[in-house]
Amino acid sequence: MASTDRKAADPVAQDSAGLAGIEAGLDALETSDRARTPFSQTFRNKILPPITAILVVLVAWQALISLKIVDDPTRLPSPGDVWAEAEDAWLKGTLLDYIWTSVSRGLSGFALALVIGTPLGLLVARVRFVRAAIGPILSGLQSLPSVAWVPAAVIWLGLEPEMMYAVILLGAVPSIANGLVSGIDQVPPLFLRAGRTLGATGLRGIRYIVMPAALPGYVAGLKQGWAFSWRSLMAAEIIAKAPDLGVGLGQLLEVGRTNSSMATVFLAILLILFVGIAIDLLVFSPLERWVLRSRGLLMRS
Repeated sequence: MASTDRKAADPVAQDSAGLAGIEAGLDALETSDRARTPFSQTFRNKILPPITAILVVLVAWQALISLKIVDDPTRLPSPGDVWAEAEDAWLKGTLLDYIWTSVSRGLSGFALALVIGTPLGLLVARVRFVRAAIGPILSGLQSLPSVAWVPAAVIWLGLEPEMMYAVILLGAVPSIANGLVSGIDQVPPLFLRAGRTLGATGLRGIRYIVMPAALPGYVAGLKQGWAFSWRSLMAAEIIAKAPDLGVGLGQLLEVGRTNSSMATVFLAILLILFVGIAIDLLVFSPLERWVLRSRGLLMRS
């Protein structure tokens, strides 16, 4: 009885037992978080919903044709007509060329915009005079329609690939820079003071304190920057046509309009939409999940 009383009165033993229980609970949570999600659950939660949505759209689309609600193929082609157009382009070996021409331009232009927009955003966020001077200009450029730059770029650079990249840069750089500025503005001042106390100043402070803390806003700016890049490129491809530029998805859309082929127009629209969704699912969604999960804001499901 006395031994039991001594154990109950021993605060060190009680603290050790409590800490052991907390550690066991944390280990259990970590193990649960790292457990692989069953494929059936992944299929039900992430794969089945978009497939269902696509099937519903296709059924509704075909119903408009079958029920004679829209019986003019020059206004609305059937899904079969669009599929036949895609199959014809595939057999001719041009379908992948259309996609790759636009995707390679878009990714190259976005990479260049990233190289320019990131230091520009840091400069605007960290230097008060620069923010006052060009901060409003960046916001104004972000709201300017990308198509407005195409005539000017054609006059400046001619019908050359550089014209396409110039339009992409003018559309994407402001979004990337503003996203980084927004992320830096939301960094708690305590982080910056702690970093300076530990010797993280100048470039070291930017690398180890500012950029990691501003990552959520920066990633949001990157995602928006890609959207502007893709839209800017499509606008440039629709307006500017030349043999040296090749045929991308925007040019394919314009070819369908010129030939009054709604099947070609719908094929181009669907391919543009497909590329945009694919880039988001393969690049930006995993990046966003990683950022959120690294901050404890997202659990595996």
